[in-house]
Amino acid sequence: MTQRANYAKQAPEAYRAMLAFSRAAAEGVDPVIAELVKIRASQINRCAFCLDMHINDAKKAGETDERIHLLNAWEEVDGLYTDRERAALALTEAVTVLTDGFVPDEVYARAAAHFDEEELSRLVAAIVSINAWNRFSVTFRVPPGSRKQA
Repeated sequence: MTQRANYAKQAPEAYRAMLAFSRAAAEGVDPVIAELVKIRASQINRCAFCLDMHINDAKKAGETDERIHLLNAWEEVDGLYTDRERAALALTEAVTVLTDGFVPDEVYARAAAHFDEEELSRLVAAIVSINAWNRFSVTFRVPPGSRKQA
């Protein structure tokens, strides 16, 4: 894969704003859930760069290979993800795939049962953030592993 452009260099103000937004969104979000959300959204968006980055970050933080490998089928696996993680993953899918319709009330209510209003707002911000990063990386064809090479 050949990278089309280096958006961090071509639009540094936008890149710095994205970094600031991502940091602000991550504040107060459980780090385990944050990485699961980043990986799941990146799977849906087929973002190889973000998958590589966040799988490595999750493993460094102690996430298991089993949970990472089965994340794509989280709904089919009993007992591997907590109810709170499952609610966050359902919300991630609904926010990421808006072409299926709006975020369903039952998905939002499920998440609201596990997260207080501030946590839920930050979780949605974290989901929006990774989706934005996915769109930059997919559009500009940022190759997996290039973060390590920089």
